[in-house]
Amino acid sequence: MIRRLSLADEVASRLRQKILDGEFSVGEKLPTEPELMKLFGVGRSTIREAIRNLSNIKLVRVQQGLGTFVEKSEIPSESLSDRLLRAKGIELNEVRQLIELKIAQNAAINRSEADLAKMKGYLEDRRIMAMANIPDKCIQADISFHLSIAEAAKSDILLDLYKTIASHLQSYFREIYFDTEGFITTQDWHESLWESIHDCDPQKAWEWAAKITGQPVSHLKI
Repeated sequence: MIRRLSLADEVASRLRQKILDGEFSVGEKLPTEPELMKLFGVGRSTIREAIRNLSNIKLVRVQQGLGTFVEKSEIPSESLSDRLLRAKGIELNEVRQLIELKIAQNAAINRSEADLAKMKGYLEDRRIMAMANIPDKCIQADISFHLSIAEAAKSDILLDLYKTIASHLQSYFREIYFDTEGFITTQDWHESLWESIHDCDPQKAWEWAAKITGQPVSHLKI
């Protein structure tokens, strides 16, 4: 499924990079909200959310009535698990893209009949919840479907990585999906992914996973 990415996350990422590149020094005041709005071509609420995101990781400090100041010039080191859990928007989707393609490929090679049955059950739940327009349960079924593919891949490290981001991914989906229209649109893609895994076709599984995660299939090779 092609995800709608948060504009605030994109702005925060670009602003963070400017800080890390030294464009804004420690202690320096960031441009005003109107200036940032003009710089990034976005509205006030987007800028405020982006600044809040940077404040949460202690990269900037907001002083009421004075402005926003750069607190640090680099992000403190953190574990991979913590970093994955903090990923949102573009970063989170990039992590998904890297992991889910390999998971789908491995699942097509290593899946069992029991794995297929489990996937099919979650896929049917996804369809039913999507048609009934019940976002929370549809999202849960979608995550469970992809998690069952990770289990079928028979790779402990890939499964651990996917489990690490799954709960955060579920929360992120709840923030950006208010109905199930997108899930209905991509149900056929997920059905095709299941069929390629059922048929033990790693190339097709790779391609359908690429389409679901929003990658140009024509540029990808196993």
